[in-house]
Amino acid sequence: MTMTSRERVLSAINHEEPDRVPIVIGVSNATGIKMKPYQGIKELIGIEAPDHYIYRWPELGTAEIDEATMQRLHSDVRGVRDSHPLETLRRNQERQPHSPFIDSWGSGQLEIEPGVWFPGVHPLSDATIIEEIEAYPGWPDMSDPTRIAHVKETARRLADQNEYAIMATPWLLFPFERAHAMQGMDVFLLNMVMYPEFAKALLHKITEVCKSLMGPFLEELGDNVDIIKIGDDLGTHDRLMISPKMYREILKPLHADYIQFIKERSKAKVFFHSDGDVFALIDDFIEIGVDILNPIQTSAGKMSDLEALKKRYGKNLVFCGAIDTHRILPFGSPDQVQQEVRRVMQILGPGGGYMVASVHTIMNDVPPENVLAMVDAVEKFGTYPLN
Repeated sequence: MTMTSRERVLSAINHEEPDRVPIVIGVSNATGIKMKPYQGIKELIGIEAPDHYIYRWPELGTAEIDEATMQRLHSDVRGVRDSHPLETLRRNQERQPHSPFIDSWGSGQLEIEPGVWFPGVHPLSDATIIEEIEAYPGWPDMSDPTRIAHVKETARRLADQNEYAIMATPWLLFPFERAHAMQGMDVFLLNMVMYPEFAKALLHKITEVCKSLMGPFLEELGDNVDIIKIGDDLGTHDRLMISPKMYREILKPLHADYIQFIKERSKAKVFFHSDGDVFALIDDFIEIGVDILNPIQTSAGKMSDLEALKKRYGKNLVFCGAIDTHRILPFGSPDQVQQEVRRVMQILGPGGGYMVASVHTIMNDVPPENVLAMVDAVEKFGTYPLN
C-alpha cells in the first residue's frame, strides 16, 4: 500500500518498514543543496523558479529549494526554521560589498575568494577568563520576535496538509560549534585543555542562550512537528575532535540537558547531526536520548562499517544519511551513485530505521545528474521488502 510521505517517515523512525525508504533532502543546511547543483537540477528537469537562499543568507550558500523541485526529488520531509533577526538581515544587506558577514552573536564569515565565504570573525578569540564571558556585550537577544514570527503558521500549514513529515531546525549552532564560532576552532580546542573552567563556562553560557530560543520555538511549533534537528560536529575524517573522556566530562552533560529540555516540551524525535567518525560516542548519544543520527559519514573511519552500525545500533537508532559526498556523489557516474544507494539501503534499511540522505549538504562539486540518480535509485530499489 502506498503511504503518504509523512506516514512513510513516521513508520521508518518508529523502526517499522514503510512502503519505501524515505528521502530527506532540501530541509536544513545539514540536508540541503548548494546553489550551483540546485540551479543545475532545475535546468535538467525544466523547472523555472527563482534562486533563494535559506535564512536569506547567500554567504552560507545553501539553496531554498522550491516546492516543485522538492517533489521531483521525492523529498518526504519539509522544514520549519527560525530566522536571523530582522535587524541582522538589514545590517548585512546594507553592508559594503565583500565585507564580513556578521551574525547576531557577533561572529561571522570572511570572503576568502570571490563568492567563497569561511568562518573568520571570532569576537571572543582572546578570552581565557570567565569574567570575559559575562562582560561580552554581543550576546544575542533571543526574545526578538522576528526570529520565530513565521514558525507557528508554517508548521500549522504543513500539519494541515498532512502530506510530509515536519522537521524543525532552529539555526543556533550548538555549544561546541558555537564556541568555535566565538573563539575560532583551534583557540577553543586549546582552551579546553589549558583553561578548562573557562571552556566549560563558555559552553554553559552558549547552551543557556540556545535554550532561551528553543523554548519559544517549541511553543510556536506545538504538536505540529515530527522531528527536531540539533547537533554538534564532533568528528574528523578518522577520529574524534576531542577524546571520549573529555566529551563525557564536558559536553555530554550539556547535550543531555538540552535533549531533555526538548523532550519535556515536545513529542518529536530528536535528530542529532555530527560529522566525522563519531563511532566511539554512539552509545553516549543513545544514552542521552538521540533518536536519529545523521549524517553517517561513510568516508570517516568506523562510520564506513555500515553492517556493524546496523547490527549494533539498529534497534536503538534511526540512521539518516550515508550516501557518500566525498567520492561517490561528486565523482561517480550516475550508475555508480545508484548502485551505492542500493547497497546502503540493503544494509541499513531492513526493519526500517533508515532514511536516505547525502552526507551533509550536497556541495558545488556534485553534478546535478548525480543528485537525481540518488533520489531515483530510492524509487527504483528502495521499495519494501528490500531485495
